[in-house]
Amino acid sequence: MLENIQAFIDVAQAGTFSAAAKLHNVAVSSVSRQVDGLEKSLGVALFQRSSRRLLLTDAGEQFLPRAQVIASELADARAALLDAQAAPRGLLSVTAPSAFGRRHIVPVAASFLRTHSLIELDLHLSDQWVDLSSQRADVAVRMGALPDSELLATRLAPLLRVACASPRYLKEHGRPARPEDLLQHSCLTLASARTPSGWWTFPGSNGDKPLAVHGRLRSDDTESLLQAAVVGLGVVHLASWLVHDKLASGELEPLFPQASATAAGMAKKQSTGIYAVRLKGRSHAAKAQLFIAHLKQAFGDVPYWDKPQPNA
Repeated sequence: MLENIQAFIDVAQAGTFSAAAKLHNVAVSSVSRQVDGLEKSLGVALFQRSSRRLLLTDAGEQFLPRAQVIASELADARAALLDAQAAPRGLLSVTAPSAFGRRHIVPVAASFLRTHSLIELDLHLSDQWVDLSSQRADVAVRMGALPDSELLATRLAPLLRVACASPRYLKEHGRPARPEDLLQHSCLTLASARTPSGWWTFPGSNGDKPLAVHGRLRSDDTESLLQAAVVGLGVVHLASWLVHDKLASGELEPLFPQASATAAGMAKKQSTGIYAVRLKGRSHAAKAQLFIAHLKQAFGDVPYWDKPQPNA
């Protein structure tokens, strides 16, 4: 049955029986028999055949996307069974955002490779969106709210933002008592047309809408904003995974702990987060699942960067 379904998919995508036959170097009659067998078992015609052209029937149009899902899931299951019979080995390709990858993926990758000595890891760190269907990547780490897609997604952690400033800045300009006070402070903001969801938004403040903060320094690079905050140029509202070490060292101090606690509780229930995604049907499914499980275990149920800081 699987061969018949795949033959139907090949013909639908190639446009002719002969083109589909060339894909697998088989006779046209063989492909035709497989499609005929599928139509007989389903009890419907999937193609309108003529001497001039080959078209999908209404039933064929309806069945094609389902057939593709069936073929993909069966291929994924077959690959998983084959992988399960042998020690995981070979190349695994992973892509992740640059700053997050350097801070949190590379250390986990090191422990993963020590645990699985037969696996090689190809790690790509980039802030560009990687289309897994067109580029060879087995796992992609993504942040924010995921769009609807055919990707298999595993939530690794919530995505929290922390408002913080350096002791020097707070000494010179005072500590804001509530989020609305940030309107009177110098805030370090993104110099981009699109601000990510959640920036300068605090539960219970300003109708849960972003505050219209401003400041004298803007940048399109969050690492630069972080360093600017450390040297006392203003207040930042950055991801907790980015600022946690500066909070632990005391170089930055968190603001509005009550608002942060409320946001943390809300983040656990929201779709926004840090995810590992993979494409169905890839031959490296078993290795991808191993790596994703390793990431999730290393980060923890409460990610280490979101645990209370001694200086908080």
